[in-house]
Amino acid sequence: MSDAPFVMPGVTPHLTIADGRAGEAIAFYATAFGATEQSRHMADDGVRIMHAHLIVNDGGLMLNDHFHEMSHGEAVPPPAGVTLHLEVDDADTWWTRALDAGATIRFPLDNQFWGARYGQVIDPFGHIWSIGGPVKD
Repeated sequence: MSDAPFVMPGVTPHLTIADGRAGEAIAFYATAFGATEQSRHMADDGVRIMHAHLIVNDGGLMLNDHFHEMSHGEAVPPPAGVTLHLEVDDADTWWTRALDAGATIRFPLDNQFWGARYGQVIDPFGHIWSIGGPVKD
């Protein structure tokens, strides 16, 4: 982890992870998507992650544990309506790595009519990731 300041241009996804599993999510993203952890800040309780910043495929990703006390005691709703897309040089390699790490298939990886190799997985925390790359012969 680095203490160097970082710049995050554009839009950066920020995921809330349910059930105190943000540390597990960081480990999963490292294994599945080659994420590198840039910083991690713990809450005052020393258990929950208040904020973490990762780099995945040259892009920023932030995440934190869910804090019931900051949401009027409500549970974090299941992730819905958002897909995180990874455009990569070899979709099959990234796909296999994600599945081996514990992702499940939502939409099978295949050459698509629009001219890309594309598929979708669901990570163990309920977030949808699409993986795309050049068509494979």
